[in-house]
Amino acid sequence: MDYLPLFADIRHKPVLVVGGGDVAARKIELLRRAGARVQIVSRELCEELAALAASHSVEWLATAYCPEQLDQVFLVIAATDNAELNGQVFQDATARHLLANVVDDQPKCSFIFPSIVDRSPLVVAISSSGTAPVLARLLREKLEALLPANLGQMAQIAGQWRDKVKARFSMMSDRRRFWDKAFNGLFASQVASGNVDGAKRTLDSQLTDVEAPQGEIILVGAGPGDSGLLTLRGLQVMQLADVVLYDYLVSDEILDLVRRDADRICVGKRANAHSVPQEEINRMLVELAQQGKRVVRLKGGDPFIFGRGGEELQAAAAAGIPFQVVPGVTAAAGASAYAGIPLTHRDYAQSVLFVTGQCRTDGNGTDWPSLARARQTLAIYMGAMAAGDIANKLMTHGRDPATPVAVIGRGTRQDQQVLTGTLEQLGELAKNAPTPALLVIGEVVNLHQQLAWYQHSAQQDGRQSPVVNLA
Repeated sequence: MDYLPLFADIRHKPVLVVGGGDVAARKIELLRRAGARVQIVSRELCEELAALAASHSVEWLATAYCPEQLDQVFLVIAATDNAELNGQVFQDATARHLLANVVDDQPKCSFIFPSIVDRSPLVVAISSSGTAPVLARLLREKLEALLPANLGQMAQIAGQWRDKVKARFSMMSDRRRFWDKAFNGLFASQVASGNVDGAKRTLDSQLTDVEAPQGEIILVGAGPGDSGLLTLRGLQVMQLADVVLYDYLVSDEILDLVRRDADRICVGKRANAHSVPQEEINRMLVELAQQGKRVVRLKGGDPFIFGRGGEELQAAAAAGIPFQVVPGVTAAAGASAYAGIPLTHRDYAQSVLFVTGQCRTDGNGTDWPSLARARQTLAIYMGAMAAGDIANKLMTHGRDPATPVAVIGRGTRQDQQVLTGTLEQLGELAKNAPTPALLVIGEVVNLHQQLAWYQHSAQQDGRQSPVVNLA
């Protein structure tokens, strides 16, 4: 370990910065965020620092450096474009046993600035000991994406409860178990959803009744298949799950992101093969949550678009189970985008309708005349088996048989297939498409050949994304 990682309290302490340019300004921004009393020595100041000096937010101490300026400071930073001057500042600081940093000159640094993930009061610092700052920055960006923005608020609330927890639990091990439960349970979820008052009540309740199980249900949209389309919030929740109930539509690469020791229960549905009735799924969700478990209900696409997510949460609400929802990229948006088919376009379609294919084709319950209107896009879910009947109904009610259509099989996945043709060919196209499949009907399909970016990138990766055109 080349550097000892420390977190220094520099609030109200004088810190000298030699240099007044943009580089110095970036360091001064960090110092000010940490509460330092910044003093600057520079012949001139950049516009940003000049404004700070004018508002007395920093002190412009002098225009020329002299060693005596180091006598009453806590830290010193040299950020000029004069290597000789920077070296002199470092020598003078070292002679006074002061920590010094010469920007972009690692051998002349007795301390270095790490890459920082700021979730104050929680702060994560990453350093490569000055050898690979870009690598440290890339790691910071990954952590920024993974660490929820509400961690700071969670830490602040925990700080307010520290004395209460110490008074309740005399042993360190008991306090650790309490906080483990809080940070991985309902308290954390309530903070994440903005229910701060509820989160505080949860802590009080857990202090009073330590053994009281408090489970919850989290409905997560897994997107159409590509794990890159999973939301960050969805990933975070999946990493904290005690048990996951998932559908067949959830891809293997999404399931691989679930916490390793979480129980997994497949309750998937396929056309004409409902392995688990919806009522049984509702019962399982409630029962598992009542056992005090964090239950993640992982559904393909978005759980509130033809996913029966609303029905499952109604069951949770009726049982008094806390719940939350993490939206997902719905199949119509994801699959059509990966097929290069914009759902709306001012030259072709001014509206788009999301329709379930599991509707009655006998004319009852479906407004076929509205669906058959021209210059609109139909995105039909779960319609592959009824594609022929759907096409016939649309043509009967006035949609042109030559209307372009696409059947997108396994959209956004590595084996995605896009089959294009006309409305009168829709039934045949759907028979040849892999499932799950999305039907897209409308003139926007004509843009597929021009905008089909994913098939090209898939081929470059050595993968196949066949395109069949029956038109």
